[in-house]
Amino acid sequence: MSETTPASGAADTATAPFRYSAALAAEIESRWQDIWEKEGTFHAPNPAGDLVDPAGADVAAKPHSFIMDMFPYPSGAGLHVGHPLGYIATDVFARYQRMNGYNVLHTLGYDSFGLPAEQYAVQTGTHPRVSTEANIANMRQQLRRLGLGHDPRRSIATIDPEYYRWTQWIFLQIFDSWYDEQAAKARPIAELVAEFENGGREVPGGRAWSELNGAEREDVLGEYRLAYAKEVPVNWCPGLGTVLSNEEVTADGRSERGNFPVFKSNLRQWMMRITAYSDRLISDLDLLDWPEAIKLQQRNWIGRSEGARVDFRVGAVADGSVGDGSVGGDRKITVFTTRPDTLFGATYMVLAPEHELVDTIVPAAWPEGTREAWTGGAATPGEAVTAYRAAAAAKSDVERQVEAKVKTGVFTGAYAVNPVSGEPVPVFIADYVLMGYGTGAIMAVPAHDHRDFAFARAFDLPMRCVVEPTDGRGEDPADWDDAFDTYDSVIVNSAHDEGTADGIALNGLSVVDAKAAVTAWLTARGIGEGTVNYRLRDWLFSRQRYWGEPFPIVYDEDGVMHALPESMLPVEVPQVDDYSPHTYDPYDSTSTPKTPLSRNEDWVNVELDLGDGPKTYRRETNTMPNWAGSCWYELRYIDPSNREQVVDPANERYWLGPTEQKPGGGADLYVGGAEHAVLHLLYARFWHKVLHDLGHVSSVEPFHKLFNQGMITADVYRDERGFPVPAAEVEERDGQYFWQGEQVKREAGKMGKSLKNAVAPDEIADEYGADTLRLYEMSMGPLDVSRPWDTRAVVGSYRFLQRLWRNIVDETTGELVVTEEEPDEATLRALHKAVDGIRGDMAGLRFNTAVAKAIELNNYLVKRGSTPRSVAEQVVLAVAPLAPHIAEELWRRLGHGESLAYTDYPVADPAYVVDETVTCVVQVKGKVKARLEVAPSISDAELEALALADPAVVAAIGGAEVRKVIARAPKLVNIVTG
Repeated sequence: MSETTPASGAADTATAPFRYSAALAAEIESRWQDIWEKEGTFHAPNPAGDLVDPAGADVAAKPHSFIMDMFPYPSGAGLHVGHPLGYIATDVFARYQRMNGYNVLHTLGYDSFGLPAEQYAVQTGTHPRVSTEANIANMRQQLRRLGLGHDPRRSIATIDPEYYRWTQWIFLQIFDSWYDEQAAKARPIAELVAEFENGGREVPGGRAWSELNGAEREDVLGEYRLAYAKEVPVNWCPGLGTVLSNEEVTADGRSERGNFPVFKSNLRQWMMRITAYSDRLISDLDLLDWPEAIKLQQRNWIGRSEGARVDFRVGAVADGSVGDGSVGGDRKITVFTTRPDTLFGATYMVLAPEHELVDTIVPAAWPEGTREAWTGGAATPGEAVTAYRAAAAAKSDVERQVEAKVKTGVFTGAYAVNPVSGEPVPVFIADYVLMGYGTGAIMAVPAHDHRDFAFARAFDLPMRCVVEPTDGRGEDPADWDDAFDTYDSVIVNSAHDEGTADGIALNGLSVVDAKAAVTAWLTARGIGEGTVNYRLRDWLFSRQRYWGEPFPIVYDEDGVMHALPESMLPVEVPQVDDYSPHTYDPYDSTSTPKTPLSRNEDWVNVELDLGDGPKTYRRETNTMPNWAGSCWYELRYIDPSNREQVVDPANERYWLGPTEQKPGGGADLYVGGAEHAVLHLLYARFWHKVLHDLGHVSSVEPFHKLFNQGMITADVYRDERGFPVPAAEVEERDGQYFWQGEQVKREAGKMGKSLKNAVAPDEIADEYGADTLRLYEMSMGPLDVSRPWDTRAVVGSYRFLQRLWRNIVDETTGELVVTEEEPDEATLRALHKAVDGIRGDMAGLRFNTAVAKAIELNNYLVKRGSTPRSVAEQVVLAVAPLAPHIAEELWRRLGHGESLAYTDYPVADPAYVVDETVTCVVQVKGKVKARLEVAPSISDAELEALALADPAVVAAIGGAEVRKVIARAPKLVNIVTG
C-alpha cells in the first residue's frame, strides 16, 4: 500500500537539529558499522590456528556460543524485509550472549552453486561466477546496513575453489568408506579390501579377491561404498535436462523449478548410501534440542518399520498347481510386510511396474479364465504390461502415492503361491507400488488394508477376513464398505494342515502373538524372516548441470573409476561455451542426459599420473547437487583458512564438541525455516556422522539446538485476470482496493518479487533507519510464528527510539539531559523488573516481549520527567542487542570510550524484582468486601488475622458466626459465616 507515515523531515531538523531522525540514524549507523569493521569488534578467536586471540588469552577456558543461520542463496533480486527476520534474531541473541561473557562465533556464508545462476547464465551469457559474486556483494552490503555483528573473516562462499576443494575431499572420504553393520560405523574401504584379501570376509560370488580384475573388484566395492555409481530409477526431467531428487518433484509430478513434467527412467547416477545410517539418524534425534514437529518429520521420512520378509514362489496357475515351470520357473517374489499375521488374507500380489521380475514372469497368452477387467483391454499379457509401464513412467513417485479415486493396474498373467495357505494368488502390476520402498512388491490383504480393498473392489478380486472385526460387521468382506484395520483383535480363518509338521494355526492369537508365530514358522522353513524396513532411500547425488562441484573421479580406458589424490584437489569447474544442460521436448520421456561439462573435451580427457605412470583418463562429467556445499559449512566457519585439514581438531572440539548440556555436540543455535526439516538437515547429519566415524570430528551431530523462525507475509493484490499488481501502488477507498483506477482483490500471501509486494529493507532503512527496522521485525510477534508486514506500523518502533534518545540527549543542543541524582525506589523497581523480564525473554528468543518491556520502561522514564545517569546506562545496555547503533552512540555520549559490545548485560537485583506489596482480596460469603495491601511474604495466619480485623470486613460479618476462614497468602482470604 502507498500510505505510510514519514519520518522526521527537514523542518524538524531545523528546529531540533539533534533530534533522532532518519538522517541522524543513517549517519550514526554508517559510522558505527565502520568502527566495528575497523576494530574487528565481532572477531571470535579460536583456541588454535591463525584465528587465535592476538592478546594471547586462553580462549579454551572461556564459554562459547556458536550461532548459525541457515545458508542463504544470493539471489539477483536482493533481499526483501522478510529475508532478514532470522538474521536479525540471531544477531540480537549473539549480541546478548557476548554481553554475558561468551565467546560468540556468528558469521554468514553463501550457498552459491545451483540452478538459478546457471539459468541466468543460459539466458544472458554471463558466467555464473560473475553474476553470483555480484549478488553476494549486493547481499553483503544490504546485510551490513542492518548492523549484523558477523565475523567477516569466517564468511565463505561454496563457489570458492578453496571451499569446494574440501567439499570434494569430504566426498572422497565418503567414497572411500563402507558401513560396518557389526561395528555400527563407517570404516575406510581399505580395511574391507584387506578382509577380502586375507580371507577374513568372503567375497560375494565365492571367488578369491586375487582372481578378480579391476572392473570386477570395483563392482564388488560399489555394493559397499557409502558413495557409489549405479543404474537406478530416477526422476528424469527432459525440460530441464537433468535428474531430480524426489524432493524436487511436486505432487503433480512436475519439476519444482520450471514446472516441467518428470518421468521415471533408469540412468547411471551417483548415490549416497544414507540408508546405512537410518537407525542412527532416528536414535540420535534424542540427543538434540529440536522442535518435536521437525523430529517427527525426520522419523516419518526415514520410516522405520518392523515386520517380516516373505517369499512367494512364482509359477502357479489358476487351479493351484505349480505348472511346468516355463513361466516363472523357480523364481520367487519377496515382499516386506509389517503384518505377517495377515498372510492367510493375502489373495493377490502387486509388483511395481519397474520390478525386474516382471519381464521374466509374463506368459505369452492370458491364462484360461482371465477376467476382462484384469487385462487392460490388451490381447496379451506382454502388451498389457508394456502399455501400463509407459503410463506409469509418466508419473512421479509423489503422484503415484496420492490416493486416487480410480485404481489402475493390469494382471501379469502369472500366479504365485501363498506360502502359508498353498493357494494361488494372481500377480498384478500397479503404480501405487514403488520400487523405492521395501522390495517393490506387496502381498495384498484387501480385507485389512484400505488401498488393497479399493483395488480388489475395482478388479473384482477375492477377499478373506483374517482379523476378527470388533465393530459388529461380521466376517464376510462382501458386505463391507471398507477394510477393517486394527491391531486390537484376534486372528481368524488362519490355519492350514493343522497338526502336521508343516502345518500352521494362528486362530485365536492376538496380532502380536500371531506375528511372532508366523515369522518363526517362515524362518524355520527358509522362506522368510523377521526384518526391519525403511522408507528412506539412498540419496541421488549427481546432476547433469554446469554450475556445481565437479566430482573428483576419473575413469581409465577399461571404465574403472579412480579417486583423485588430495594433491589434485580442487577439481575446478571448467570453462565451457554453453552452460545449459542439453534440454529436450518436455514430454520426451525416452531422452537421456547430456552434461554441459562433457562439451569441454580438453578438460574431460586428461593425462594424469595416479601412481603407475602417466595415463589418459576421462573425468566424471556430472556435478554434485546444490545440497553438497551446505552439508558441512559449519566446519568451515570454525576454521575458514585451514589449508591442511578440513578443520583443526582443537577448534572443532571447542565450538562443536559434546558436553553435558549437548551430548551429541553441534552448533549451539541454528535458526532457519521449517521447509528444510528433511532434506538439508538430514543430509548434513549424514555427512557429519561419516566424518565422526572416520575420526575427523568429535561431535556426533552438526546442530544441537534448532529454531524455526516464522515467515513475514504480505498482502497480494490481483487484477481481474488474477495477475499480481504492484502493492505499493494500490490505493484503499472505503474498504475496497484500486490500482490505476481499476478495482483489485486483496489476499494474504508470501512476500516476493513475483508477487509484486516485496519491500526492500533499504527502503525502510532510508525512511527510518536500520535500528527501527530491526526493532520492528523483532516486535511483530513470536519469532516462530508467521506475521503480516505493515509498513504503516513501522513508525511505532521509530517513535520509541526517538523517545529513548530524548530521555538522554537534548534535541536542540545535543547535550546530555541525564541527571546525576540517585534513582528513587519506584524507578529502581521499574528498572530491575524490566531487566529481569528482558533477560528471560532474550534467553528464550522471545524478542517481541523483550521489546514491549523496554518500551514500557522507557515510557516510565518519560512520565518521570528526568532520567538518572545510572538508570540511563542500564536502559541503553538492555536495548543494545535490539538496536545496537543508537545504543552504541548513546553509550559513547554517556562518556564511555569503548564499544558496549562486550560490556556486561544488566542483571536485576532480586530485592527490587519482588513487589513491595501485593493486593489481597477479602471475600465474605463469596463477595468482595475489602482489598488489603500486604507484604508478599505474609503468612496465612498473619493474613487471616489482618483480614478479620479490617473494619469493612467486620461490618460485612455483622456479628455473625465465622464458620471457616480460607487464607491463601498473599492474594486471597475467603470468610464463610453461618
